[in-house]
Amino acid sequence: MVQLNERITPDMTTAPDKPLRGHKVIQNYLKTLDSSPGVYRMLDGESRVLYVGKARNLRARVSSYARPTGHSGRIARMIAATEAMMFLTTKTETEALLLEQNLIKQLKPKYNVLLRDDKSFPNILVTASATYPQIKKHRGAKKEKGNYYGPFASAGAVNRTLNQLQRVFLLRDCSDSMFESRTRPCLQHQIKRCSAPCVGRITPEDYLQTVQDAEKFLCGKTTGIQSRLASEMAAASEAMEFERAAALRDRIKALTQVQTAQGINPKGVAEADVIALHLENGQACVQVFFIRANQNWGNHDYYPRVGDDVEPPEVLEAFIGQFYDTREPPPQLILSNEIDNPDLMADALSGKLGRKVEILVPQRGEKAELVDGALRNARESLARKMAESATQTRLLQGLADAFDLPAPPTRIEVYDNSHIQGTNEVGAMIVAGQEGLLKNQYRKFNIRGDSLTPGDDFGMMKEVLTRRFKRLIKEDPDRKSGTWPDLLLIDGGAGQVSAVASIMREFGVEDIPMVGVAKGVDRDAGKEEFYRVGKPVMALRHNDPVLYFVQRLRDESHRFAIGTHRAKRAKAVGATPLDDVPGVGAARKRALLAHFGSAKAVGRANLSDLKAVEGVSGALAETIYAYFHERG
Repeated sequence: MVQLNERITPDMTTAPDKPLRGHKVIQNYLKTLDSSPGVYRMLDGESRVLYVGKARNLRARVSSYARPTGHSGRIARMIAATEAMMFLTTKTETEALLLEQNLIKQLKPKYNVLLRDDKSFPNILVTASATYPQIKKHRGAKKEKGNYYGPFASAGAVNRTLNQLQRVFLLRDCSDSMFESRTRPCLQHQIKRCSAPCVGRITPEDYLQTVQDAEKFLCGKTTGIQSRLASEMAAASEAMEFERAAALRDRIKALTQVQTAQGINPKGVAEADVIALHLENGQACVQVFFIRANQNWGNHDYYPRVGDDVEPPEVLEAFIGQFYDTREPPPQLILSNEIDNPDLMADALSGKLGRKVEILVPQRGEKAELVDGALRNARESLARKMAESATQTRLLQGLADAFDLPAPPTRIEVYDNSHIQGTNEVGAMIVAGQEGLLKNQYRKFNIRGDSLTPGDDFGMMKEVLTRRFKRLIKEDPDRKSGTWPDLLLIDGGAGQVSAVASIMREFGVEDIPMVGVAKGVDRDAGKEEFYRVGKPVMALRHNDPVLYFVQRLRDESHRFAIGTHRAKRAKAVGATPLDDVPGVGAARKRALLAHFGSAKAVGRANLSDLKAVEGVSGALAETIYAYFHERG
């Protein structure tokens, strides 16, 4: 945890007749600063954070901004807009670095390099079951007991590895409840992806041996596994156990195929992240390769927000600081470029990992080849991204032209509803902009209106828009955060558009254009009709790229709404009265259902039978008995 010195420089913005701005206001702050390490923030006239920086010596660092000349274009613009500054001192420069990256992620200042995609990465979890451990994908906090392997670059990379592990080691991936309820082998056993421990087709000792082999594989120790399997195959063949020998032969073959197909498998790099940066025309792509157990566990590309005149060391250092703010770093970072403060960054990451972290910029050898591969990927990814961005710009301009918008929209919100005969109603909002679909800003709405008639699409849309704009007005009344839309697309015709328009009038928000997208004649794609307030219904020509763009947005909102509805419906199907009994969690619920067969049988059970269930105490048995009999 960063320890802050509780000294904050006095606010210099209090009230001269004409407030100072730029380097002059910065000069005034120098009178109050000393040589402590810390973090500074530059603010504009409305107290919005323009920039967050760290310094070994605050006075020396801030004095560099007090000069009227000699700055790059980006820094000069930032200084010109500065009307106030804030300071926090820290005990060490390392603490200042950690605090700086924390504040950048929270405040998203305009002039900082900003990592925009900050999702967590999946791992593989081998659960801590004593007899038949499960192997599965895991994302998020590592709360469940077991051994974690990762991170992997994507869910696809995890799924491929799990598929390989199942082919070679025949481990179960089913849930505990499914495992306990099986009476015969499932399809995974039929296609030779599971050894069917659920019905005793393998002993606990043999199964645990395969689990240990799988964990050795995830640690890169495969040679011994192959040798042991070969010995077992030879012994089975000599004993004329030809079926077992054939099964072992298939496992050896699968393991060989896995090793052949893995691609980049560096011999001299056991555990590292390879990070390469490519800058072009004011845009950046950072490519990260995850090397674990001498194996390539996938790669991921990032597009941090940068200025026109930033240098690679600044971009890479900012990226590393923000990237590992919520992630555990590996023992080595292999970089394409030097960073400004490698020793300081290594010290900060070492503190986070609990052991030494090296930062390398190789010039030759295997590590340099890894960097070259990552750099090639970064260059190609940025080229694709820039081409897609140019296409998106043309589509947004076409959208503005087609619907008479004052300017190309920068944030489009698309709304849709989903239900089955008025049950499990949900509303969905997707977001699109200059960079395409912004999936981290999608939102789902569980419909709460008790007074709604089941299946009332107009009422559902009203509730969704009411909740959305009530929150917007509360959190950002001045529309400064960039979360206000400048175009609404509504799935539906005149009725839905009218319902939305009435909501907007109630909130006094009548300057946001809205367009209703209806299926049109024969509900045929390509014959969509578009409805706007106070304007005649219109259509676009069949081969218009803007029509295809709107169709894609509408289809994406359908996909998200239907997926949300299915998840809600599945949860409702799996719900039982036991979910509402105080003290009955997932484990005790499984035990009760396994013992009695159904929630209805639990409700009919007498007190002595409830007490006989493993894990259910006498007090809990009385609580369960009272719950069902008081209800009855």
